[in-house]
Amino acid sequence: MIINWDEYFMGVALLSAKRSKDPSTRVGACIVNEDRRIVAVGYNGMPQGCDDKVFPWGKVGKYLDQKYLYVVHAELNAILNAVTSLKNCVIYTSLFPCNECCKAIIQSGIKKVVYMCDKYADTDSVIASKIMLKAARVEYTQFETDKSQVTISYDI
Repeated sequence: MIINWDEYFMGVALLSAKRSKDPSTRVGACIVNEDRRIVAVGYNGMPQGCDDKVFPWGKVGKYLDQKYLYVVHAELNAILNAVTSLKNCVIYTSLFPCNECCKAIIQSGIKKVVYMCDKYADTDSVIASKIMLKAARVEYTQFETDKSQVTISYDI
């Protein structure tokens, strides 16, 4: 099976998401430059030095006992992992980025967001994201493919 560039880069984002220890939402991101070279990847996880066995992954209880104050989102992780300029790059992400990640996307110079899922489209965070992306002239488009899956095997 041959895959196109978008399928390849979204596949890298999805494979990166498999590294996340978040039990409810695993997100991955892959940033690609104008030469179709991967310049960074990321997934949602705890900041360096913060033991993911100690910090919370839950979504209930006191706010300090929930994951939201601690987890670094996949898009921001990818931006922070980059060792080169992200000007005019494309970010592939498995989930439409939140408003905080969109600020970082815009500030980093990324010019296009390709997302797979927009399950939080009706939330204020994603609505704000789309308002900012449009204002900053950052294109966003939903990933499209005619494939239901791509299988990776260690057998070659």
